[in-house]
Amino acid sequence: MGLMLLLAVYFLLPVYFLVVAATKPQGDLAATNGLAFSHFNLFDNLHTLFTRSDGIFGRWALNTVLYAVLGAAVGTLISALCGYALAKFEFRGREFLFSVILGGVLVPTTALALPLFLLFSATGLVNTYLAVFLPSIVSPFGVYLARIFANASVPQELIESARLDGAGEFRTFFSVAFRLMTPALVTIFLFQFVAIWNNFFLPMVMLQKESLFPITLGLYEWNGQTARSPLLQESIITGSLVSILPVIVVFILLQRFWRTGLAAGSLK
Repeated sequence: MGLMLLLAVYFLLPVYFLVVAATKPQGDLAATNGLAFSHFNLFDNLHTLFTRSDGIFGRWALNTVLYAVLGAAVGTLISALCGYALAKFEFRGREFLFSVILGGVLVPTTALALPLFLLFSATGLVNTYLAVFLPSIVSPFGVYLARIFANASVPQELIESARLDGAGEFRTFFSVAFRLMTPALVTIFLFQFVAIWNNFFLPMVMLQKESLFPITLGLYEWNGQTARSPLLQESIITGSLVSILPVIVVFILLQRFWRTGLAAGSLK
């Protein structure tokens, strides 16, 4: 317990610093202890953040929500369909295809940035929402996890029963398998959501329009301007605090779906 307490302090200390720094006025950032509260200026900092540069931060936040929520949802559905098919259907080359997908898990995302840029440039999609959205819906790890969980949690007898009752393959998947795979799908969604929310390198390569930036790239651009405009520091810190709040909320809301044993007793 002592070790766990130390690790908790280690991981939460940067978050605590962010909360403390976001409540300070610009002049107190360097003049006061970084871990001690001073003058409470959070609401003024938030007002400055959302009104700076004609409210561009709000646009970045909306873009990030669009990329992360829609991308994670579509990516989870694709992973679930692929994983279920690999687990429950026999076809030639299945194991080879699964091996290729596992190989995709090992490829660093940064190594794919340049080939993706060249591909999207050839199709005229660079500097559009699709340039960030389309690569985000592909998750080899999600397919791998979905296949493993489908094998473990979806009994073949239930699938055969659904087929005998006249259900088609898609009806069987969405009515039977999808519900039984919910814990794994929530996990895949969270992995996808966090990965897209924190994605930086791909938007930096694909986007030039400031109005299309996610929060990560927008704050990076502001950080590069602090030498000319030091007052941006407080907005960057406050924006960083705002950017982690949706991730915390999503984890809290979805943790109740992490249940196992949903199929226990279903065959009796």
